[in-house]
Amino acid sequence: MEAAKSVLGLSLFSIFQLNLVVSAADIYSRNDFPPGFVFGASTSAFQYEGAATEDGRTPSIWDNFTHPGNMHGANADIASDGYHKYKEDVQLMAHTGLDAYRFSISWSRLIPNGRGPVNMKGLQYYNNLINELIRNGIQPHVTLLHADLPQALEDEYGGWINRKILRDFTAYADVCFREFGDRVLHWTTLNEPNVFVLGGYDIGFLPPQRCSASSPLNCSKGNSSTEPYMAAHNILLAHAAVAKLYKKQYQDKQHGFIGLNLCSYWFVPLTNTTKDVIATQRANDFYIDWYMHPLVYGDYPSSMKKVAGSRMPPFSNYESKQVKGSFDFIGLNFYLTMYVKDYPSSLEMEHRDVLADMALELLLFQYNASTFEYPILPWGLKRFLEHFKEAYGNPPIYIHENGQRTRRNSSLEDWPRVEYLNAYIGSVLDAIRNGSNTRGYFTWSFVDVFEMLDGYESSYGLYYVDMDDPDLRRYPKLSAKWYSEFLKGKSMDRNGVIQLNDTSFLDAQFTH
Repeated sequence: MEAAKSVLGLSLFSIFQLNLVVSAADIYSRNDFPPGFVFGASTSAFQYEGAATEDGRTPSIWDNFTHPGNMHGANADIASDGYHKYKEDVQLMAHTGLDAYRFSISWSRLIPNGRGPVNMKGLQYYNNLINELIRNGIQPHVTLLHADLPQALEDEYGGWINRKILRDFTAYADVCFREFGDRVLHWTTLNEPNVFVLGGYDIGFLPPQRCSASSPLNCSKGNSSTEPYMAAHNILLAHAAVAKLYKKQYQDKQHGFIGLNLCSYWFVPLTNTTKDVIATQRANDFYIDWYMHPLVYGDYPSSMKKVAGSRMPPFSNYESKQVKGSFDFIGLNFYLTMYVKDYPSSLEMEHRDVLADMALELLLFQYNASTFEYPILPWGLKRFLEHFKEAYGNPPIYIHENGQRTRRNSSLEDWPRVEYLNAYIGSVLDAIRNGSNTRGYFTWSFVDVFEMLDGYESSYGLYYVDMDDPDLRRYPKLSAKWYSEFLKGKSMDRNGVIQLNDTSFLDAQFTH
């Protein structure tokens, strides 16, 4: 403990007082949210579990991506060691007061070859985790695939650019529904396919690192002009196939729900010119409507089809009917609001990728590069939720990820994260009061994990994981204290001072 305290330059037994001013004019508490509204926190298998080669697990595309040292020399072989420390972490969840925990299943831990025999050790781990959550009154919300496709399937037939993936993903989902569905009521098929497709098949900076040879990253394989559209198409068809399976064979017996997750942004025109306003709509089309339009209306946005032409695979009538309406809820990951600037010259390129098809530039609002912190703009989330209500018929929504990024070893007194959570949870309440059908909020992340953009350079956790401690001991940050106080009913003043003078919550954690 002393080592961790000295590294962070923090006296944990000092009195915390937070002077917090945010843009709203009322006091709110969790009691102001609708009955049944769920508050939780999230992690994902690859980023949290570790135990990369234990008990029959085989590599995913993320294991192969990180081992050459692509992430500042770091990998997730150990990560937060959730594979061994899940019981301790569930106790922290219960102490914090979480209603729910969102996590993903490692496909290559459960079915090491991507298809075929189930790994009984992997099956036992997820059964143990789910049972531990249930015993502590915490709802399990499960994502089937959080980007970590088994490397075996990528090697065999190219993963998501091959329609064979539909069969294997559906068979994997069938195992999960059959084995865990008696206790899991909320299933998400895939996490952030819109980011996965752009990062993995267009730009190539994420696995499976496919892009055109002319790309700045000079990938060894891939085609940025066609493969992102192919992968997205197969993802939508696979999601629809899994949703059909669940609804046909399991939903009546298990009484659960199934949905898809998207990374979401609120886009704002850089200027009030017509060209930037139109570019902003185009940004929504390419980032959100690419997936939501087929899910709600059965086809891609006309603007995308016009620009991409024959590079965008068409839906058959049968496929359109399968995809349309194939969700009970939508999960959204929201962190940022961005300016949009028109960039029409990219459409003049002879061999365009998806980014060129967008014909726009995205610009961050003020961002603190020295601290890694995101700007706190809660109105962006509120407006996005209200837009979602108007554009897609107000479907049930779960905020699956929302949180503040900081440098990993900055401080346990993570004031920016407290301010961020306070502001954005308040914005969710504002959107609900304006009619949004948002039903849950999960902060990213419960503990510090391996981050998929920069390894262990940054963190989002409520709990710090001491990577220099062989036991990877957890330490609560101030945000854990704040979230716990909120979850236990304390009112939050969104236009004044929040005082966190009681350190007993923090002190109690160090007695474990």
